[in-house]
Amino acid sequence: MIIIPARLASSRFPQKVLAEIGGVPMVVRTAQRVAHLDRVVVAADDELIISTCKKYGIEAMLTSTTHKSGTDRINECANILNVDDNELIINVQADEPFIEAEVVEKLLRRLQLLKENGKEFVMASCYNSINSESAQDANLVKVVLDDKENAIYFSRSPIPFNRSGDAQYFGHIGIYGFSKKSLHDFCNLNDAPIEDIEKLEQLRAIYHQKKISMVKVSSTGFGIDTEEDLKRAVEIFL
Repeated sequence: MIIIPARLASSRFPQKVLAEIGGVPMVVRTAQRVAHLDRVVVAADDELIISTCKKYGIEAMLTSTTHKSGTDRINECANILNVDDNELIINVQADEPFIEAEVVEKLLRRLQLLKENGKEFVMASCYNSINSESAQDANLVKVVLDDKENAIYFSRSPIPFNRSGDAQYFGHIGIYGFSKKSLHDFCNLNDAPIEDIEKLEQLRAIYHQKKISMVKVSSTGFGIDTEEDLKRAVEIFL
């Protein structure tokens, strides 16, 4: 199943998930992009998001206002829905209205393969190649990988530092996959200092030496982090 965490409050961009793109709220556009793949539920922290989603026929559920991360929010939603421990759950961010179905499907295939082979993992996620100019953008998270395509570190800084002049940069795409059990395990990990420093929840897993399996994808989609991103998105739908 696909769960979309949606938080109304945002220090950088208030009520971002309800901002309209081509006349449709962002969270709804995101849900519509993946609705044909599986059951989609929006896990929200405010009744305004719930009522907006229901107006468009999108299933939505009210969750706590105190969650530290979107992953904690989808964990509560999965618990309320009594999802089986073996079921696979995809976390699609509410501010990804251009997420491609192919990206979700490729991530799901990686999860199924990990499950079939009995591989240890806490989550899986996606990345793509980016240029050195994009790597300077603090809103675009970068990831460094090991030789098994597991994440070593995520950062808002351009990593690795390009001392040799030959650095290759990978951008993290904010979509995550879990089994219900691994989702529960992740949310039971203690908070990590590096998670708070970078404001990146996936660093909680890295800090506790848990494996994040990364899948390389081709994607032209982009998340909405700023007013400028929203303006760009609106222009696409004109």
